[in-house]
Amino acid sequence: MTRQMTGAKMVVQALKDQGVDVVFGYPGGAVLPIYDEIFQQNDIRHVLVRHEQGAVHAAEGYARSTGKPGVVLVTSGPGATNAVTGLTDALMDSIPLVVLTGQVPTFMIGTDAFQEADTVGITRPCTKHNWLVSDTKHLSDTIHQAFHVATSGRPGPVLIDIPKDVQFASADYVTPQKARTHHYQPQVKGDIEGITDLVAAIEKAKRPVFYTGGGVINSGPAASQLLRELVEATGIPITSTLMGLGAYPASGKHWLGMLGMHGLYEANMAMHGCDLMINIGARFDDRITGRLDAFSPDSTKAHIDIDPSSINKVIKTDIPIVGDIAHVLEDVLKVWKSRGRKVNGEGLAKWRARIDEWRKVDCLKFKQQGKTIKPQYALHRLEELTKGHDRYICTEVGQHQMWAAQYLGFEDPNRWMTSGGLGTMGYGFPASIGVQMAHPEALVINVAGEASWLMNMQEMGTAVQYRLPVKQFILNNERLGMVRQWQELLHGERYSSSWSEALPDFVKLAEAFGAKGILCKDPADLDDAIMEMLDHDGPVIFDCLVEKHENCFPMIPSGEPHNKMLLGEASTKDAIKEGGAVLV
Repeated sequence: MTRQMTGAKMVVQALKDQGVDVVFGYPGGAVLPIYDEIFQQNDIRHVLVRHEQGAVHAAEGYARSTGKPGVVLVTSGPGATNAVTGLTDALMDSIPLVVLTGQVPTFMIGTDAFQEADTVGITRPCTKHNWLVSDTKHLSDTIHQAFHVATSGRPGPVLIDIPKDVQFASADYVTPQKARTHHYQPQVKGDIEGITDLVAAIEKAKRPVFYTGGGVINSGPAASQLLRELVEATGIPITSTLMGLGAYPASGKHWLGMLGMHGLYEANMAMHGCDLMINIGARFDDRITGRLDAFSPDSTKAHIDIDPSSINKVIKTDIPIVGDIAHVLEDVLKVWKSRGRKVNGEGLAKWRARIDEWRKVDCLKFKQQGKTIKPQYALHRLEELTKGHDRYICTEVGQHQMWAAQYLGFEDPNRWMTSGGLGTMGYGFPASIGVQMAHPEALVINVAGEASWLMNMQEMGTAVQYRLPVKQFILNNERLGMVRQWQELLHGERYSSSWSEALPDFVKLAEAFGAKGILCKDPADLDDAIMEMLDHDGPVIFDCLVEKHENCFPMIPSGEPHNKMLLGEASTKDAIKEGGAVLV
């Protein structure tokens, strides 16, 4: 039996039928019919953000922490264009979003009407797919298709542009069960021949390593569980990209830590020296690979990914397997067990011993001395005082992001929200709002730099309005830390526009919004200050004044291979003197 309803009502009904409970948005003239329908129901909660970019990042945080698609509703013109950064961020990091934008009435499209923009044209490069719905009879079917596309295969953001007259007009509502989704059915089962080749390579390898990425987490909880089973069964060491942290526990005995530009010494050295590299759900990002012709030079390379366009795009793969991570890992385990659970025991024992030698370098060691807080110490204490909590961590982008990845341990997937591919300053604060909406009883902390945090500081109004107890842990070095570090190391210490001379008093800023502000500048006071932040039941801005010129190490300079790392100030000075990186 069909039901007739207006386009605006269809939008709300379709969201309900898709299981949506939260929408992040900002109203405007072109979406007022939809907002009117939202007002007349109680199943879906709307979160009024202070900027459309904040809405998309909040939806990203919601999606990343739940595995469900995040939903955004914004108006036409500037509402849509303000969402572009968040859309691009979600596309780069494979985050499932459904973004609904208003549009001027169909008969006004192309007339340069008030708040008109070619939203579909503008967002085509930064969405997985997008639609302009010009007839109400297609609207509900399109929304259901959008959810299917956003969440199937490699996840990503989609956008539906809805003219205002389409929202007012009436048509028959199409249920999710009758929606046209058959045209997009990505391959989920991996080729059994490729899987058998991979198992045979695992059986022989002397120096294997698992290199995992965000695709493991995107595949769902089963993928992370199967990955853990495979690692424990084979004893193969495992490392991860920034986006893959938590798929394998940081406390696991086979964990090497994060790899890449600011990855751990043992992880990067293992990647460089392995004879079998098994890429599971990562895309060979340039921050991971370094110099391509020197990347893992002596290894057989396997790549498991649901996105066929990622295979052989950057690195030539010897064993390509297209499929969903959970399905493929399940089959890898079945084949490996059926063939006798074999590994090269002697080779693996020597490999682990070699890795243990690399671990002794202790590349994250630091000395907290004097009256200034080192950023590493701040995160070390945050980890110790919060690791027993039901904890979710977001970050902004910069040095603090890398230190957070290095010093905070993640035992489970979906607990770490950060902007990886696009590196979006201003991401973390609104993302933490989305996470807190999804997990109201959890401890949600955004590790920030003062410069990144200021980019979307207006969302304090959102946090206070919705009584969201998000904790903003700002490592305040009064600098654009990563920019300043590169200027020191690569641009002759010419610090061009890498600091601000007009920072706010963050405690007073918090109080102005009706939140709590805490200032800490003495390492002796740090633990008590962190506990004060944790004990407060509302939003907090924690202003942690840290060493202004601390550099983030280890570091692989651009264009260098994994075995050329800067490990600290001494190696940095040597590298600058010699005009290159130090071979370690």
